[in-house]
Amino acid sequence: MDNNRDTAADPLPQTGPGTEMPETELPGTEASETNLPETEAAQLVPLAELHLHIEGTLQPELILELAERNGITLPYSGLEELRGLYEFTDLQSFLDLYYANMAVLQTERDFADMTRAYLARAAAAGVRHAEIMMDPQAHLSRGVSLETCVKGVASALATSQEDFGMSTLLIAAFLRDQSEESALEVLDGLLAMNAPIAAIGLDSAEVGYPPAKFERLFAKAREAGLRLTAHAGEEGPPSYIIEALDVLGVERIDHGIRCMEDPDLVERLVEDRIPLTVCPLSNVRLRAVDTLADHPLPAMLAAGLNVSVNSDDPAYFGGYVDDNFSQLKAVFDLSDFDRARLAANSIHSSFASEERKAELLDELNGG
Repeated sequence: MDNNRDTAADPLPQTGPGTEMPETELPGTEASETNLPETEAAQLVPLAELHLHIEGTLQPELILELAERNGITLPYSGLEELRGLYEFTDLQSFLDLYYANMAVLQTERDFADMTRAYLARAAAAGVRHAEIMMDPQAHLSRGVSLETCVKGVASALATSQEDFGMSTLLIAAFLRDQSEESALEVLDGLLAMNAPIAAIGLDSAEVGYPPAKFERLFAKAREAGLRLTAHAGEEGPPSYIIEALDVLGVERIDHGIRCMEDPDLVERLVEDRIPLTVCPLSNVRLRAVDTLADHPLPAMLAAGLNVSVNSDDPAYFGGYVDDNFSQLKAVFDLSDFDRARLAANSIHSSFASEERKAELLDELNGG
């Protein structure tokens, strides 16, 4: 799903213009969520979001709206009770709610509405290119067909450039706590239907499910010409990052914050410019770090790591990508230079075409 387009030359990071937000009303998207204050909008820099789970963008209001539309009885009384459940003690406590809320996604229209709501909000945050993960196994396991979930998301992405000024790519993410055989079966189905996916990923519960478990899956995806990324080093140890690189052959690491525990690994990641798609607010909400002030992002930047800032599951973790940047600025006094540097990293690290990367870098540099 490439409405897309690297330039080998490093940009001169400078803050660039923000993006205009199309006037669009979407279900479950309040006006305050899609129209930033003028002072904030002026500070936006064009960037790519590389670590985003589309199911994690389901806002509570949209969950209730889709439940009513589809005649689904939810296990909570209303919006206030649902919002009260968004305090997590660890990754698993989040996943329990995350999967329960997916029950409202039944039709192509549901998946399209969810995706368009994210695109509208992301465009308002300065996102100019988004690489969106979806979890087909999570939908198949509850009786929703592969065609329904893929076509619903893809239908919204197909017009993302025209509707929101954003190029997009779709990533099929596989659940590491399910079997490799299940993942291979789903990949076969995606390939058979010529699904518009650009890459595969690996997500869900990390500890106890090392990347090497999925060696055949990633080999098959590579043979099919797909790009490769995987979650590693969020809750799992630095050795999971090494496995993802050496056994799965991934080009990009999602999260990767625990690399800082292994100086040799940090040196390798710096030398090879391996992208790390870091999600600060997510790490705090899931207790991977105690507070944002404890986050290793500044140390990662100082070490020369190729990091970008992303929102992960923004409806659950307290913010979209602009919210992440805003809180980083408040806690770390993140400079305009570092903000633009992170944006440039995101563009270079994307799976977009060379032409599209050049366009975005030119925009970032004020061209």
